[in-house]
Amino acid sequence: MLKLRKSEERGYADHGWLKSYHSFSFAGYHDPNHMGWGNLRVINEDRIEAGTGFGKHSHRNMEIISYVLSGELAHQDSMGNIKGIPPGDVQRMSAGTGVTHSEFNHAKGQVTHFLQIWIEPNVQEIPPGYEQKTIPVAEKQGALRLVASPNGENGSVVIHADAKLYAGLFDGNENASLDIDPDRKAYVHLIRGELAVNGQKITSGDAVLLAQENQIQLTHGNKAEVLVFDLAA
Repeated sequence: MLKLRKSEERGYADHGWLKSYHSFSFAGYHDPNHMGWGNLRVINEDRIEAGTGFGKHSHRNMEIISYVLSGELAHQDSMGNIKGIPPGDVQRMSAGTGVTHSEFNHAKGQVTHFLQIWIEPNVQEIPPGYEQKTIPVAEKQGALRLVASPNGENGSVVIHADAKLYAGLFDGNENASLDIDPDRKAYVHLIRGELAVNGQKITSGDAVLLAQENQIQLTHGNKAEVLVFDLAA
């Protein structure tokens, strides 16, 4: 089963300082047909204006991944981490028993564009944790590079969830395939550009939801940047 979700079907919120597209129900956007997919709960595409950001707020029992596309995200949390997250870095925060953090754009005249991703954990009430790694562009070009996984294989960040996240860049004749268990779910989110997923053409912001499939094939990329999730059903 393959289902297309167009970019314009997502929820949208304009707070002035923040413009956000919601792939799944979040905050003031509620769609009972899009509460998540498998154990993937949130994909928010956020743009933060210069000099603004999210003040201190708390999370609990959630695996949170930030994937920065442009600008830089300044992160500070109750674990003592004070970090800048540039494009190319993947940040993982395990909320566990509870964590408080803030996220800001301190760059003058530059919008910070990033994806905030929440995945439901398979363990509860663990100590909160933080991890950040740089994924070289060359390792994503024409390939699906594992960037988050339960065991940290291939230099990915470790998530306490039954899920894997891959990132890839595709242009021209570049292509890739990923074998998946048909008893699981998968989700393909196209960040930008154009791409075909199992023959289904998609454009920036579109997503493809997959179930009972045994392979994902990515072809016909045109300056495409994509995230692929292998998820618990």
